[in-house]
Amino acid sequence: MTSTPTERGTEAVPTSRLASQAHHVRELIVDMCTGGEGGHIGGSLSLVDILVVLYFDVLRLDPGRPDDPGRDLFVLSKGHGAIGLYATLAARGFFEEERLATYGRPGSLLSAHPNRKVPGVEMPTGSLGHGLPLGVGFALSARLAGTDRVQYVVTGDGELQEGSNWEAIMAAGAKGLDNLVAVVDRNGLQITGTTEEVLALDPLGERFRAFGWTVREVDGHDLDALRTALRTPPVPGRPTVVIADTVKGRGISFIEGQARSHYARLGEAQKKRVLAALGRSRRKEIS
Repeated sequence: MTSTPTERGTEAVPTSRLASQAHHVRELIVDMCTGGEGGHIGGSLSLVDILVVLYFDVLRLDPGRPDDPGRDLFVLSKGHGAIGLYATLAARGFFEEERLATYGRPGSLLSAHPNRKVPGVEMPTGSLGHGLPLGVGFALSARLAGTDRVQYVVTGDGELQEGSNWEAIMAAGAKGLDNLVAVVDRNGLQITGTTEEVLALDPLGERFRAFGWTVREVDGHDLDALRTALRTPPVPGRPTVVIADTVKGRGISFIEGQARSHYARLGEAQKKRVLAALGRSRRKEIS
């Protein structure tokens, strides 16, 4: 028997459960980065707490019916964080966790960027700057259809250097799309250096406000802060952006906040070291 989509406003999931799920998702990401293909580990780990709060506490969805017409929509615009999304979808029950072992193999649906054929993936992304424009389109469609569906889009901060995002931000504010929520994974790093060195984004919050958005700035690894920011009703007539201050490589002390964590191929010995670091990080969080 399948469940029904989560009702908006239902009781929040205990923080301890969210924390356990986040730790589990990080372990799954490490598993997926072990072997020949490797993966975008740093930017996926910075996303985990955001994805877990969304999928386990905020989004209306039914893993047994991924195309349920009553669902909210989620688009991962920073498509190189796909392994973080796959791990979260598997943990949430969209497909068996065992399927994650096929990541990157010939014939697998689990490719380096999100694939629409994967249960729970709404749109393929990866060419940066496309997710937020898609979210604007989905939000307009929901308005025309008269539904209360909410569209959620997670972008990278370096990705905001793409002009298509700012066209979408301007359009969303002008159209008063209060059924659109963007989350910026603000880890401050991109493949060529820090975002502020490559092409400065600050004052990011003020830029969104100038285009008519409600801005909520939070610690992107504080599960309760994320939950509050994402569950608080929108200001009527204004789209919402949650700027989540995160750490690339979160949970693995020796790669945290480093550009070199962007992509990794882990051997078995490295995997053991990384999982041990995750365990230490988890014990520190709950102590």
